[in-house]
Amino acid sequence: MIGIPLRFKTAVALVLLGLLTLLAGVGQKTIWAPAETVTASAPSDGTAAPLTVIDQKLRTLHGGTVKINVKGEGSFMLAAGRPDDVDAWVGKTAHNTVSGVSEDSKSLQLTHTDGEATAPSPAGSDLWVTTENASGELNYTWSAPADGEWSLLLASDGTKPAPSSISMTFPNDTSTPWAVPLMVLGGLLMLAGLALLVIKPKGGGPAGVGGDDAGESLKDKLVRRARAARPAGKPAPEASSPVESPTESPVEKRPGTATFSPTRAGVAMAALAATIVAGTGVAAQAATSPAPSPSSSESAAADAAPDAPVLLDAQFRRILEQVSSTVDAGDAAKDAAKLKPRVDRTELEVRTQNYKIRSQVGAYEARMPVRATKLLTTVVTSKRAWPRSVMAVTQGEGNVVPQLLTLVQKSPRENYKLVQTSPLQPGTTFPAIGRTGTETLAADDKSGLLYSGQEALAGLGDRLTKADSTFKDKLVEGQSSPYIADTLAYQADVAKTGVNGNFSFTHKVVPEDTVVFRTADGGALVLGRLNFAFDGTPKAEGDKLAIGDDAAVLAGGKETSSGMVLNFAESAAVYIPPAGSKDPMKLVAATRGLVGASFK
Repeated sequence: MIGIPLRFKTAVALVLLGLLTLLAGVGQKTIWAPAETVTASAPSDGTAAPLTVIDQKLRTLHGGTVKINVKGEGSFMLAAGRPDDVDAWVGKTAHNTVSGVSEDSKSLQLTHTDGEATAPSPAGSDLWVTTENASGELNYTWSAPADGEWSLLLASDGTKPAPSSISMTFPNDTSTPWAVPLMVLGGLLMLAGLALLVIKPKGGGPAGVGGDDAGESLKDKLVRRARAARPAGKPAPEASSPVESPTESPVEKRPGTATFSPTRAGVAMAALAATIVAGTGVAAQAATSPAPSPSSSESAAADAAPDAPVLLDAQFRRILEQVSSTVDAGDAAKDAAKLKPRVDRTELEVRTQNYKIRSQVGAYEARMPVRATKLLTTVVTSKRAWPRSVMAVTQGEGNVVPQLLTLVQKSPRENYKLVQTSPLQPGTTFPAIGRTGTETLAADDKSGLLYSGQEALAGLGDRLTKADSTFKDKLVEGQSSPYIADTLAYQADVAKTGVNGNFSFTHKVVPEDTVVFRTADGGALVLGRLNFAFDGTPKAEGDKLAIGDDAAVLAGGKETSSGMVLNFAESAAVYIPPAGSKDPMKLVAATRGLVGASFK
């Protein structure tokens, strides 16, 4: 009766072991489950600095959404921008950088960089995609405004220390790779134990019940087995001779005793457990393997970060609205000082003189208004070095035709300023340029083009100066947009009617104002300024030259017997075909404004 108790004990042990294993797996999912988030705080003994940078890699350190809590005295701001933009704005200013998290995930790693003690306030910079302003405390959910990498800049006003109480809450790894395998293993062990109790062993029934050898003595059984196993031709051993097997010892099968061997059962269960554990190991290995790398699109975006467009649509629209409001304020007051925060170079010069003339000559035509509404297209450089150039095509109220607006950011801490406006020539099609960012070329770069930008504008200057220009067939304009034809006609008329004067005209390129954008077809669009000079000298002594009321405001008089010079700023855009094309260059946009008049 030894087999039944042993089988019972083994079954009970398996059930108990399975139950404990199952509970261990359930416990990993419940009472021992890891926290869903972990919070790390900046050390309180860090060196004070006017700026604090939060490194972009912290946003994706644990995957999921990162939440930031900042506490500080007074008002402060948190701005999001591209890492290179944040670094460029910080420049040589002393700053702290939140660069990582300690191994126990309780502390933020803070590094200090010495430098200048103060900086301008970063508030209002065009580099920031988003800005959060707070007083006392800020709770911020850090999410990427677009593909690629994004850093954060924390500051007060650039002179006071940035808030130092910073904590970041990250999603925690809540995976429990052993939970399910333990539950499965526990269930199998319990089933194995129950099977031992329920399934009856084969053979070994009570004496006299079933089987041909029921009632045989042990001796008779052994003799019969020996005879059955005797090879042919060999005499049978004597009945009294003991029979021994070289491989196994005879075991008496007693009534009521099962043939189940505890040793074999242990081996079988060990093999089963080994198989299950082996499978569990695979599952655990898969569950605890390193987090997957970013998706291909994210990796591509990260790899392309240095060539990412310098402005997102939201940034560009915000900038345009500010530029438009600034120009509206200056136009309404005829005050050039109001333009300076957002207008520079050619456009500032032209509008300044326009205001001066209009203050005395009411009939003088105002410059076309600058609108941010009805944004037809944007052209954004992917060149991340400064200066940066962008362009917009708008047609809002007061714009008879679409207007090309060229904006330039000179340096990281300066905002974009409007430097040129040019109305699109009537009937002209604006060339296709990728809105997700395009290449900008140097003025003398001819790679892949029929002409460099510098050569194209010089060709336009020659075309505007001479009726028989060598660029007559190389640079053309539409029939409904005769800017070149009108300019040549105006100059010819002055020379013809001004019988008492000698007149000359020049159109010279201003190289520093040239911007070249690559177009979708491999060509380019060049925008730039030409100085249009109108020089007049009396033919004979006593002859006088008269100028118009508009020029008289700038010259301080209407007549001269010594000669005069009128200066116009011409803003123009020319399309350059790609190399190998048989098409001519085309004038896309052009306008001019009087900027100077003087007597010799």
